Amino acid sequence: MIQIYRLSALLYRWRVPLLPKLLYLLNRILFSLALPASVKVGKRVTFAYQGMAIVVHARAVIGDDVYIGPQVIIGGRSGEVAVPVIESGAFIGAGARVLGPVTVGRGATVAAGALVLQDVPAGATVAGVPAKPIRASRGQPEARMHA
Repeated sequence: MIQIYRLSALLYRWRVPLLPKLLYLLNRILFSLALPASVKVGKRVTFAYQGMAIVVHARAVIGDDVYIGPQVIIGGRSGEVAVPVIESGAFIGAGARVLGPVTVGRGATVAAGALVLQDVPAGATVAGVPAKPIRASRGQPEARMHA
C-alpha cells in the first residue's frame, strides 16, 4: 500500500501522465485508501490496517513517524482553502476527523473518534467532538488550543 503510494508520488513529481492516477485507483480498490500522489508523506508513516478507509486531502502534509488509525479523514472544510498539516510523531486514533486549516503538533495525540477543527499544540492529547485538550504530555504545561 505505501509502496504503491510512493511509486505514484514519484511518478507524479516526474510529471508522468496517467500512471499516478492508476496507482491511486489501485490503492482505492485494494485497500480502500484515498491517498493522492500530491500528498506529502514523511518517512516511517504508519497507515493502520493497510490504510483501511483512510481519506487524505490532496494538499495535506504528513510528517515523519506519524501513526494514522483506520477510518481517519484528513481533509478540507467548506469555505477554507488551507488543509491539515500533521507534524512528526503525531498519533491519530481510529475514526478521527482532522478538518480544515489545522496543525496537529509534533508528538500530539488525537483520540479515536475525535473531531479536530482547531490547532493541536505539540505534545497535547485531544479528544471529543469537537476535540478539546484532555492533558499535556509529561514535562509540558497544560496545552491550550487556539481558535
